[in-house]
Amino acid sequence: MNRFFILLSAVTLFLACKPKKEVKKEIVENPGIYTEMYRPQYHFSPEEKWMNDPNGLVYHEGIYHLFYQYYPDDIVWGPMHWGHAISKDMVHWEHKPIALYPDEHGLIFSGSAVVDKKNISGFAKNGETPLVAMFTYHLMEGEKSGRDDFQTQGIAYSLDNGETWEKYAGNPVIKNSGIRDFRDPKVFWYEETEQWIMVLVAGDHAKFYSSADLKDWRYASDFGKRQGAHGGVWECPDLFALPVEGTEEKKWVLLISINPGAPNGGSGTQYFIGEFNGKRFTSNQKEPKWLDYGTDNYAGVTYNNTPDDERIFIGWMSNWDYARDTPTEKWRSAMTLPRNLGLRKVEDDYFLVNYPLQSVDDIAKSVLARLDDVKPNKQETIYLEGLHQSQIKFKTASKDFMLSIKNASGEKVDLIMDSKSESLLLDRMKSGQMSFQAEFGNKKHYAPIQRLGKEPYEVSIFLDWSSIEVFVDGGLYAMTDQIFPTEPFNELIVENKDSNHAIQQISILGMQSIW
Repeated sequence: MNRFFILLSAVTLFLACKPKKEVKKEIVENPGIYTEMYRPQYHFSPEEKWMNDPNGLVYHEGIYHLFYQYYPDDIVWGPMHWGHAISKDMVHWEHKPIALYPDEHGLIFSGSAVVDKKNISGFAKNGETPLVAMFTYHLMEGEKSGRDDFQTQGIAYSLDNGETWEKYAGNPVIKNSGIRDFRDPKVFWYEETEQWIMVLVAGDHAKFYSSADLKDWRYASDFGKRQGAHGGVWECPDLFALPVEGTEEKKWVLLISINPGAPNGGSGTQYFIGEFNGKRFTSNQKEPKWLDYGTDNYAGVTYNNTPDDERIFIGWMSNWDYARDTPTEKWRSAMTLPRNLGLRKVEDDYFLVNYPLQSVDDIAKSVLARLDDVKPNKQETIYLEGLHQSQIKFKTASKDFMLSIKNASGEKVDLIMDSKSESLLLDRMKSGQMSFQAEFGNKKHYAPIQRLGKEPYEVSIFLDWSSIEVFVDGGLYAMTDQIFPTEPFNELIVENKDSNHAIQQISILGMQSIW
């Protein structure tokens, strides 16, 4: 990059001293330096304009590629391109030029990318290793005319590790027989049959295909018409195998984003645990399981070709209920923190866990405050600048406590553990700006906590200017919500309502800006 961005920590005291009505004015008079009102400081966001789903997540030659749905002309959804950024650690990002533009076949909707190590596609002619992207074409003229076949699948390839891309002359590689929602291909190499496998979604279910060369695809099977949550359209599938923690057992995981129909409203990501034999995915799962119980983690997928087969997930930190209306002016939307995925067996069932990468912890550099414990039936209050850009961690066996994160205007976010309802509650109903959309602040968000045992567990909270991400028991439970306070948070109240267990080892660390 040829621009560097001012750390929020360096201006926090200055902004805090200015009258509330001047804060936004001060920030937007410094365009282009990532200090705009609500600009996240350690989450990926585009330099400007609209962003949604992460696409084409792939690692190659030391570089993590993040492509994403992008509209370069406005901060609301429009004709989709693939934006592009790269990173060496999944935390610090470099913006790159737009990778894929619309063409005569349509707009460039979501998809994936793979490393064609053996050049099975034949795209390389001089010993290069192709990156091959597969994506959905969306032909707006076809949709407007009432046709049902306006979504098809295309491919493109890069011979310079993602710097430039060439679309395949034979596109589309999968045509549409008349399915209105036919999109979001996720491709991976399946070693057992030495074939490429693709899963995409078709309205209310997933479809599986196989290919020897990434160009010619053969239909294999369907999954999901009578399983899982069906409160909305299925989107952004992903399929991968994971080892079960502490065992040599492996299970297959299918991610499906759904909009609407999430447990707390609007957009969300469900998952299925099962088996895959190269043609068919099967699962005995009866009820939906959710990767994240907040309202702002959607369309997330995982990286292909990672070192040590790490299963790294990143999601779009928004919700279609209000994504077009959030109160930002230069850009709109950010990504979640990158997370490692794992499988944990609790009693006789399997659950997906997700927790931020170690590289996220590595930017938690400054100690803002430490507290040994909050004893049973006690309360502690901590005042400090920089709380809005921090990591809060503690351990406890308590099932009854409340953390309130507040600012001088009385705006707050509450995290409540309630044993009576067996719920973790995230309350943003007084968190700041909410009038932009009626559903944004109308209720508390909940996660059921029946799987928490009696032993002490860790709670990790990541606050950025306009988001909060909560991870309980190593990511057995996760909640991600956007928030829009009108001034930085600077007060933390820890209220332990448990009569028997302390809240221990409370640390608040300042997070460095990644820009």
